[in-house]
Amino acid sequence: MPGAWLVLPTYNERDNVEAFVRAAHAELARLDGEHRILVVDDSSPDGTGEIADRLARELTRVEVLHRPLKQGLGRAYLAGFERALDGGASLVLEMDSDFSHDPRDIPRLIAAAAGADLVLGSRYVPGGAVTDWGLTRRLLSRGGSLYARWLLRVPVRDLTGGFKCFRRELLEALDLRGVHADGYGFQIELTYRALKAGFRVCELPIVFRERRVGASKMTARIALEAVWKVPALRLCTPR
Repeated sequence: MPGAWLVLPTYNERDNVEAFVRAAHAELARLDGEHRILVVDDSSPDGTGEIADRLARELTRVEVLHRPLKQGLGRAYLAGFERALDGGASLVLEMDSDFSHDPRDIPRLIAAAAGADLVLGSRYVPGGAVTDWGLTRRLLSRGGSLYARWLLRVPVRDLTGGFKCFRRELLEALDLRGVHADGYGFQIELTYRALKAGFRVCELPIVFRERRVGASKMTARIALEAVWKVPALRLCTPR
């Protein structure tokens, strides 16, 4: 089993981070290999970073990357990817740290990476689902994925999801320094770049749930960014 690093960006997740890291740690501990959890904290004023540091002192598979400023989800993921690759990761996972994604699905994504370069935890393939969302949010999420899928002409059903497992070779081949989007746009861009570069992408059904505690970090700016970013991707991404 290759060494997998789970990258968890956090900002003001004091009420979620400890329970989530412990749950993810338990799943990784069941697997063979030198797996690690990397918490990437953007100087959360609520003490999230201090909780993560305490967990890192207690749990040998956990480490923390502190960033001095809040620069967006995409920047946090890219910093985490760089650290994971420098640390020798063969697989790099990303997911939300608020229990929207189920830590029990981590082994499934890792196992699926044996036959794909990028595994997507997908809400919109058979067996996938979204719970606890109202109609408006469901329509926005589904509509965003359909919009991106139609404009980019790709077969992926869930382009905006944030639960993924990358093989090292894929991340090394992509120009990560050229990725500038955040939120939905960041997720769309990475998957599209992987497809255009000829890498194998598969979707694994997951159930997405509303966060347990706290407010969503998604903003109108992030959602609107995805709207203009999609046509720009199609025009600018090398064939």
